[in-house]
Amino acid sequence: MIDLTCDLGFLKLRNPVIAASGTFGYGLEMEPFLDLETIGAYVLKGLYLKPKPGNPPPRLVETFGGLINSIGLQGIGTEAFVETILPHLRKYNTPLIINVCGESDEEYAAVIERLEKEEGIAAYELNISCPNVKQEGLCPALSAEATYTIVKLARKESHRPLITKLSPNVTDIVSIALAAQEAGSNAISLINTILAMAVNADTRKPLLANIFGGLSGPAIKPIALRMVFQVAQNVKIPVIGGGGIMTGRDAIEFLLVGARAVQIGTANLIDPQASCRITHEIEEYCLSHGVKKISELVGGLILDKD
Repeated sequence: MIDLTCDLGFLKLRNPVIAASGTFGYGLEMEPFLDLETIGAYVLKGLYLKPKPGNPPPRLVETFGGLINSIGLQGIGTEAFVETILPHLRKYNTPLIINVCGESDEEYAAVIERLEKEEGIAAYELNISCPNVKQEGLCPALSAEATYTIVKLARKESHRPLITKLSPNVTDIVSIALAAQEAGSNAISLINTILAMAVNADTRKPLLANIFGGLSGPAIKPIALRMVFQVAQNVKIPVIGGGGIMTGRDAIEFLLVGARAVQIGTANLIDPQASCRITHEIEEYCLSHGVKKISELVGGLILDKD
């Protein structure tokens, strides 16, 4: 038997595989395809305080090695989620993590304040890649100072653990991760999508109505590995890694560079059972390599000193 349990310090998971926000919907959409009690945890589609229509279509473009999305964080809003979806999700014995969004610092705080009244939520993932209307559309994750401010505010509002999801669209990911840690984040999640665009050479027009979108999928894995490695070397809190994980071996690579757990995103759109499959592939890797506890692999990257 392989011990796949994952201890984040503030939350214990049956295995290190977490379904990422955005591609897993509200969890209910995946019920026909997999048992939600076979994965470590799942992060719900981002919640703003009020319903959000998202961007106009077309808003998905397949590209070489990945997917560009410009969904625009469409969602039903916090109140509708609490009334119609959360009661159904409480029946599962799998940690539920809420991806919290906001167009202002105050909105992040308001979403958390409302959710604090409800049971059945294990933690919050702060999606600080949301455009901030008070910062001319810039997202807090692009600045260490803005990151610190919003995490500090969320920490004041929340009695639950906070996971801060960082943007890769920066030059110094470590300073921003350290700011989140200093402000009271319990863990770091990275990476989010990489700003990208696609063009139709025949029509000479952008393929996305919003022009820009976020690139995810296998194409971004090397960048994600680098950032997870850098952050894990410098913070004292757990790192949850993700970005282009399609197989169990991909997940192992993230553990080796220091991630305590991993998030599965785009793979869910290709294979709705991806999170379960990857969990089995992790177990098979451990069996074939004589690994008895998955925690043995965390930070196990071998570096030549010559």
